[in-house]
Amino acid sequence: MKIELTELEFRRLLDMAYIGNWVLNSTRGSDRFTDYDNVESKLFSYCPSNEMPTLTEYNDGAAKPSAAFENGGIHEAIADYEDSIFFEILAEELARRDMDFEPIGPENFNELTDRIDEYIEEFEQNGIDNISLDK
Repeated sequence: MKIELTELEFRRLLDMAYIGNWVLNSTRGSDRFTDYDNVESKLFSYCPSNEMPTLTEYNDGAAKPSAAFENGGIHEAIADYEDSIFFEILAEELARRDMDFEPIGPENFNELTDRIDEYIEEFEQNGIDNISLDK
């Protein structure tokens, strides 16, 4: 298979591969999906021949994203995504809790989405400042 990409497209592909592999493997410890590691390594091995040598480091003969790549803003993009997802999941979980974890169907779907929207609005205005736990 041959894929032709512009330099910018290749750079975006590196970002997507890294983010995808990070999502799949960052919490798995030693139980990684190595086939994804291998694809990421293969893509990063093309960096030196495509005028992007600073994006790759080699470890035990395998191409890896370099510290320059990892510190170049990719983790800020991941953090932005995590922040957004955190609030969306929290809003839905709180809304479901408020509804006593009833099964959601056509009869109460609008109630659920209204409650989620209220929590999202609160989080947008105040973050987690107004969240408290009763112990």
